[in-house]
Amino acid sequence: MPTDRTLARTLAAHERFLTTGTVADVRPLVAESWRRSLSGGVDPERPTPPVALTEVELHAHREQHPLRHALPVVRGLLLDAAVSEEFLVALTDADGRLLWIAGDARVRRAVEGVGFVEGAAWDERHAGTNAPGTALATGGTVQVRAAEHFSRAVQPWSCTAAVLRDPAGQVLGALDVTGRDGAASLLMLSLVRATATAVESELRARDALHHPAVPAAAGLEVLRPDSGVLHGPGPGARALSLRHAELLLLLAEHPRGLHADELAVLLHPDAMSDVAVRAEVSRLRRVVGPVLAQSRPYRLAGELVTDVATVRASLAAGDVRSALDQYPGPVLPRSRAPGVDRVRESVATDVRAAVLHAADPVLLERWLDRDEGVDDWTAWEQLARLSAPGSVSRARATGRLELLRRRFGLGRPV
Repeated sequence: MPTDRTLARTLAAHERFLTTGTVADVRPLVAESWRRSLSGGVDPERPTPPVALTEVELHAHREQHPLRHALPVVRGLLLDAAVSEEFLVALTDADGRLLWIAGDARVRRAVEGVGFVEGAAWDERHAGTNAPGTALATGGTVQVRAAEHFSRAVQPWSCTAAVLRDPAGQVLGALDVTGRDGAASLLMLSLVRATATAVESELRARDALHHPAVPAAAGLEVLRPDSGVLHGPGPGARALSLRHAELLLLLAEHPRGLHADELAVLLHPDAMSDVAVRAEVSRLRRVVGPVLAQSRPYRLAGELVTDVATVRASLAAGDVRSALDQYPGPVLPRSRAPGVDRVRESVATDVRAAVLHAADPVLLERWLDRDEGVDDWTAWEQLARLSAPGSVSRARATGRLELLRRRFGLGRPV
């Protein structure tokens, strides 16, 4: 719990950061969150985050959200155990929107004044530094104590939050305890962690009950700096040659199958002979066995889940953050096969377009930190426009734009 001296030092650090942009005397996690909050345009004087879900939308969202199954566990471990006295317990979705709030009625009435209400958006982009929002931004368990909050209106409160994930590892939301100083104690940290573990165990048990084990689909990784890796069927993973990774990717992209002459065009800039293609497929069959069907045209025998398809699924769901997490770099970067070039270009273009459309400074910076984004003039321009004046992100963006202007003669002076 913060002492009066610690609280005064943190308040002074917060004021200094807001006036000069210099951050010191706070934990690195808090410093980075303050920078994200400022560069994202959060107003520290704004009293309330926006209510992102209407009452009707909130009800519908709750009814279908997987965390509805977490409520009995949370109630048993936190609420019914009298932990909720002088505290609130909340669950958010993956976007930081508060789905459920329960606990001490007096605390609940008090925090309503700072916008801590069901349906409100408490991600960092809307509410600045806070335990559930910062936990979702970092993917871990977070405590935010009093003046460590970015918004002044929230600084009388403290909180502890942990990210909750589904059995596949995808973020579902966050579990949060909010109150006075005790909400960020070591005991509360242990309780929140234990409850999050119990919630995830319950979700795994329900998943196993409703989805009995079936033979796992094979998986193909092609978003790697080398060639590719095949997971399954059977135990272990197998590193593939570049040509074999190309073949499997192309067959996964064309589930109806490809004839030898079609593969020849997709595999080599000058096309290969049908004989060469058949020889390569024969060698591939010896490596991957049941993954390939015994048929012409060549096709996969069953489902082959590629990491490219996983990125596309996240983009289709509007989850740009997950798509970036799942997209470490270009598709088979060493490949010069025309068919792979098309896949590589389309995936990179889709990820970039989604990042630009999201207009989120945090996502923009993640894109710009990659080799594909380092010289992306449009993305740097957008980051400069979205970042707060005087922020590190704004200075970085304007500096990069000036460098690109000199190097390539692009745009106007910045």
